[in-house]
Amino acid sequence: MNIGITCYPSLGGSGVVATELGKLLAERGHQVHFITSSMPFRLGKFHPNIFYHEVEVSHYDVFKYPPYDLTLANRMAQVAKNEKLDVLHVHYAVPHALCAYLAKQMVGEQLKIVTTLHGTDITVLGYDSSLSSLIRFGIEQSDMVTAVSNDLIRQTKELLDVEKDIVPVYNFVDKRRYYRKEVSEIKRVFAPNGEKIIMHISNFRPVKRTQDVIEVFARVRERMKVKLLLIGEGPDLSMVRQKISEKGLEGDVHFLGKQEDVAEVISMADVMLLPSEKESFGLVALEAMACGVPVVASLAGGLPEVVLDGVCGFLRPIGDVAGMAEQTLLLLQDEELYARFSRSSIERSCETFCHDKIASEYESLYVQLIKQS
Repeated sequence: MNIGITCYPSLGGSGVVATELGKLLAERGHQVHFITSSMPFRLGKFHPNIFYHEVEVSHYDVFKYPPYDLTLANRMAQVAKNEKLDVLHVHYAVPHALCAYLAKQMVGEQLKIVTTLHGTDITVLGYDSSLSSLIRFGIEQSDMVTAVSNDLIRQTKELLDVEKDIVPVYNFVDKRRYYRKEVSEIKRVFAPNGEKIIMHISNFRPVKRTQDVIEVFARVRERMKVKLLLIGEGPDLSMVRQKISEKGLEGDVHFLGKQEDVAEVISMADVMLLPSEKESFGLVALEAMACGVPVVASLAGGLPEVVLDGVCGFLRPIGDVAGMAEQTLLLLQDEELYARFSRSSIERSCETFCHDKIASEYESLYVQLIKQS
C-alpha cells in the first residue's frame, strides 16, 4: 500500500505515535509518505520506504496570515496524485481532517481518509463553538475515524453529537526500544546516596496539574529520602520553580528539560507521577510501564484504560495529592509490591499495547477501506 501520514511534527504524543506508526508500516513493506510542515522529530535514520514531503507556506501581502491549511490541502493532493496514495492517515481533526477532505475533492473518491483523534482536538477545541461544527464535519467526512481510547470516543460523541462509528485503536510502544535500561551510573548523578526517584514528564500546561506534582513530592519527602526529576518544558514551569523555592525543595529537584531518548531517562525513575486533569490516553504512563516503572496517576480520561489500578500502579481522584503521596510511599517502601507492579507493567505494555499488535490493527483498517472501494 501507499500510505500518506500527516501529523504535528513537533514534540507531543500524537506526533510520536504517528511517526512511529509510519516507521512500522515501512518495515512491513508499505510506502509511507509524511506530509508535514517540518521533518517529524522521531523519524530518525533513512529508510528506503519512507518519504518526506515538506509543506512550504508562501507569504503573500494579500493574506494577513500565511494560508497553511490551504497549502497543506494542496500538498496532500499533489502527493496523493503523484505517489498514487491508497490511504491518507491524518492525526488530529483540525486542521488535518479538513485539509484531507479538501484534498480528496481535488483527487477523487479513490483516496481514502483515516482520521485519528488524539484528545486535544476534542477535549479542548471541541468546546469552542467557532470550531465544533468544523471538527464534526471533518469527522463525518472521513472514511474511517479512530480514537486512542474508549473514553475519548465517549467524549467525542457526547460533545459533538457525532453519529459516525469511531474505532478504538490504542497508542503503542515499540518494545524493542522501550525496556528497562542500565542507567545506574547516570542515576547516581541525581541520587548519589541511593535515594528513590519520582519522575514527571509533560508539557507543563495547566491541564497536567504540575503544582500537584510538587505537593505530592513534598509529602513523600517528609517521610523518606527522595528526589524529583522533571522532564519537559511549558508555560507552567516558572510557577513550578517558584513553588519548589517556597517549599525549600531546590536541592532535591532536578530539571532535565526536553529529552529525546525517553526510555533511558524513564529507566532512572522508581515511580512515574501523572496527576493530570485530562489525559485522553496517557502515552507517558505507557512508556513508563514498558520500562517497568509503576505509575501513580489521576482517574482522568483514558488513564484507567492504560494503568490498571492496583496492578500496574495506583489511580486516585483528580487533585487527591494526599492519596497520591500515600500510594507513592507504599510503592517506594514495599519492595515485594514494587517488584510485582513492575512485572505487571512490563507484561501489560508488551501484550495489550505491543507495537506489532497495534500496527496490524491499523493495517487491517486500511485494507478494509481499500476493499470497499
